[in-house]
Parts: sequence; structure tokens; C-alpha cells
Amino acid sequence: MTSNSGLRERKYSIVLYSDDVTVREAVIGALGSRVAPDMAEHVIHQFATGAALRLFVDAKKPGNEAPIDLFILDGESVPEGGIGMARQLKDEVFNCPPVMVITGRKEDAWLAAWSRAEANVLHPVDPFTLSHTVAELLRARTAATA
Repeated sequence: MTSNSGLRERKYSIVLYSDDVTVREAVIGALGSRVAPDMAEHVIHQFATGAALRLFVDAKKPGNEAPIDLFILDGESVPEGGIGMARQLKDEVFNCPPVMVITGRKEDAWLAAWSRAEANVLHPVDPFTLSHTVAELLRARTAATA
């Protein structure tokens, strides 16, 4: 058995925020139905606005049967960017799940660090890099909550 066997009973819950439908489609396509063969499948909750994302997060209660396992936020979203959203989530969500920010330039890595995101990847999304990074974040989350 793998260290992720406890989560095989349920799908990972990934929250994806981008105002750009093509970015959301690229992320969903890159992640497929599971990010690694040894990991459970996932469900992706898509949001195009910060307000909708906040309502979803606020509706999640501690001990929920399907907690959020990962946030993927588009740093280039407008009018609310994913970098600011990441910082807000880290400030306001108790035991905030890992956050990955998608940035437009390599030079924006410092902004992702400022937001306290655990990881960042670049636009355009590279499927291998994205799925590998997501797998690492989910494995770390699984180990931390086990």
C-alpha cells in the first residue's frame, strides 16, 4: 500500500480559479482524471470569479466529507488575480490547503512566494510540470493530514 491509500476512498478535491476559460481547460486537460497512477482520481471545482470562489470556500465546514485538497489559482486573472487570492486564502482559511499559482513570467516567482503559495508554474501550462507539481502537493497534503 502507498502512503496515499487513505485518500483512495475518496477523490481529491481541487479548486481551480481563472477568469479565462482557456486556462481552465488547459489545466483540466493537463491533469486528466488522476495526476499519477498511484493516486486517487480527483474532482475539479472551477470558478471564474473571486466572489464565487469565496462563497464555495465559505460553505466548506471543518470536518466536511469532501474537504478541499488543493487550490490552483491563475495569477493573471482579472480583476482579482490569483496571487492576491492566494494571500487572502492563506490569511483567512484555517489550515489552508496547499496553493499553486500560475504566473505569467518567471520573474513573478517572488510574487507567488509573497502570496505564501506552496508552488507556482508558468503560463502557458506545461502538462508534465503541472501534473508533477500537483502530485507533489497532494502527496505532501496527504502526509500532513494522515
